[in-house]
Amino acid sequence: MLSAIYFLPLEMYDWFKNTVLVGKNAVKIIIAFTAIAAIAGFISISNWNADTAKAKIRFDIGGPFGIVHGSFSGLSTTIVFNENDLGSSSILANIQTGTVSTGIGMRNKDLREKEEWLDTRKYPMISFHSMKIVKTSTGYKAIGNLTMKSITKPVEIPFTFTARGNEGIFNGKFDITRRDFNVGKEGGSVAGIMTIMLEVPVKK
Repeated sequence: MLSAIYFLPLEMYDWFKNTVLVGKNAVKIIIAFTAIAAIAGFISISNWNADTAKAKIRFDIGGPFGIVHGSFSGLSTTIVFNENDLGSSSILANIQTGTVSTGIGMRNKDLREKEEWLDTRKYPMISFHSMKIVKTSTGYKAIGNLTMKSITKPVEIPFTFTARGNEGIFNGKFDITRRDFNVGKEGGSVAGIMTIMLEVPVKK
């Protein structure tokens, strides 16, 4: 058990060495081991690392000639997820707006550069931060805040999680109203609702 202290951060190792190992108070030792066990337990559930190269962030929105299919890349995440401890679970995700792609160069240019759309130089990131994660009849739901173009709105993202040993995959789908985030103009030929689909493979 004592060997575990060598894997603690330097500041915690110094505290443990100076306060516990040289002390005579058994209560301190019990408290210290309890703290280490709690930290070790937290570490064991927290690190799901997204395979960003394989992650898919796609969106659909109605346009003047049918459904426009697009995608983003440049995903970065901090995922703390334990199916048996949702109270300690959380998801933080960011995508780079400049990676938006719809398969048509001119449309991509407008989406990236025009102020009415994503204006990616001014607003380079879209971010989501969960406030809580709850169980549902079909999987889970991340309830949190989505920030786009410096506007933050509450959203709920239903998702499923499939684990395969030390690997797994998150799949989610949700809708947003584009004008809530000052994207595009009111009315016109572009639909007001955008559907976002997520497929994020992860490893421990």
